[in-house]
Amino acid sequence: QVQLVESGGGLVQPGGSLRLSCAASGIIFNIYVMGWYRQAPGKQRELVARITTDGSANYADSVKGRFTISRDNANNTVYLQMNNLKPDDTAVYFCNQEVLTKGGSIPYRAAFWGQGTQVTVSS
Repeated sequence: QVQLVESGGGLVQPGGSLRLSCAASGIIFNIYVMGWYRQAPGKQRELVARITTDGSANYADSVKGRFTISRDNANNTVYLQMNNLKPDDTAVYFCNQEVLTKGGSIPYRAAFWGQGTQVTVSS
């Protein structure tokens, strides 16, 4: 199986910065799309940013120009650099990675989720 471990969340003042990391481990042959999602209290989970194997990135309109997603393929890790944070960015942030792995002897492709990390933006 595949496990994703996130780190880097915390409490920050408006205008501050945080960097989230998400490392995958387990049986991994390849990782395709990596992404970050977030879920605020009482709201649905939403896509924040995603990055493909060749480095092409997409962002939610609300974070464009403030957040940057990047990936380290050698270490199966995806990052989210968050600058100029706002109170509306407060949420639990989840990592998602689409992985080619195997169950027994059969390879398969599936999306895996991290456990989530809390980001709170408040003065």
